[in-house]
Amino acid sequence: MASKSQKKANLLDHNSIKHILDESVSEVVTSRGYVENVKLSNVRLLIGSVIIIIALFAQFYKKKFPENRDFLIACIALYVIFNGLLQLIIYFKEKNAILFTYPLAGSFTSTGLEVSSKLPRFSDLYTLTIASADPKSISANEPVHLTKSVTEWFTKDGVLVEGLLWKDVEALIAQYTKEPKKSK
Repeated sequence: MASKSQKKANLLDHNSIKHILDESVSEVVTSRGYVENVKLSNVRLLIGSVIIIIALFAQFYKKKFPENRDFLIACIALYVIFNGLLQLIIYFKEKNAILFTYPLAGSFTSTGLEVSSKLPRFSDLYTLTIASADPKSISANEPVHLTKSVTEWFTKDGVLVEGLLWKDVEALIAQYTKEPKKSK
């Protein structure tokens, strides 16, 4: 029974390790009472659907090529515009984010969390960042970072030692949510 709940990664696969860690970090954050904000994901899905519809219209338009030239040019232009918009959202808003949350219920802050991670290729250093989902908000705290070797969270067989990861992530959340010291 315990082996079913174990999370195992292929230690030779960088993406497998990052996926397991990101999934576990999301579980830790949501277990602390934060609710995931999926608005940005929904916007990306909507734009992706529009892109697919444009491609389908271009493919299955009634007329053949010489007659539908202007229609195809318009479809190609719209396809490029919406793809560019999707890439801008991914590059500027989403960045390395793995989770956006709403503010905690009953808290005084008006902003949720943006949890992001980095695991560079050919590196064992996993960097986890917790920041405000709205950094311009007056209630936004300074971002906090944790950089640790993934070897501290995985056994030699590739099994994630969740207790150690949970402890580190909970400490990072506590570090982010603590009140800043006021200077006199």
